[in-house]
Amino acid sequence: MSFPMFATLQMYDFPEARDATDAWWAAIARRAGVAVALSRPEDHMGAWARSDLVFSQTCGYPFTHGFRGALTLVGTPHYAVPGCEGFRYRSIVFARGERPPADYRGATAAVNTPDSMSGMLALKAVFAGHARVGRFFGRVVLSGGHLKSLALLQAGGADVCAIDAVCVEYARRFHPELLEDLHVVGQSPLVPGLPYVTREADPRRWQEAVAACCADPELADVRARLMISGFTATKPSDYDAILRLEEDVERQGGLALL
Repeated sequence: MSFPMFATLQMYDFPEARDATDAWWAAIARRAGVAVALSRPEDHMGAWARSDLVFSQTCGYPFTHGFRGALTLVGTPHYAVPGCEGFRYRSIVFARGERPPADYRGATAAVNTPDSMSGMLALKAVFAGHARVGRFFGRVVLSGGHLKSLALLQAGGADVCAIDAVCVEYARRFHPELLEDLHVVGQSPLVPGLPYVTREADPRRWQEAVAACCADPELADVRARLMISGFTATKPSDYDAILRLEEDVERQGGLALL
């Protein structure tokens, strides 16, 4: 008897490298012994909530909050881009104009989603120390995505945003116009990157499959296009760094974004 299975890798599913994402998943699935096509749902949260989810990549903030204990951690890929170190990454804060962070009081901030480590909590981490009674920005707009946040800055619809390092490199490679004339005014601390997860209780077959794919010379081009340089079978406790970062923001008085 076969059981329904669901898999998705939507977090860094860039159109220009979509065929590489498909090849990466096919190699992982083959080594894990499963036959399931990669799905591309628009509802990320709904996908991670599915009981038949066998493999996905999620953001660290939902993993440590709404899905804490519900998703089994497989591990964390490494990305060969500036701003990433091993399985950790950081966000880069971009702005229209080149001023110290404190001088953006009253500005408009663009946030990709309200549950994003890289676009929401990272922004708080950079600006919380300048807030007054938890307030700093004059207005916050939800963009719906990192590249959309950059586009808002370019269009004059927002003044600052935080973008994760992998998306920054993607923009540099494929959409440099999104970074034109923007200035780096800060960066977040390093935290564990976007983890691979499963609903299965035992992640070992997935850990072995991903590790094998990272070592396979025949997948070197696929990895290069996806900017993947390695893999660590991280532990849930590694992601406590995100909780500590959130606690640090609160110790500084917090920062309301929405």
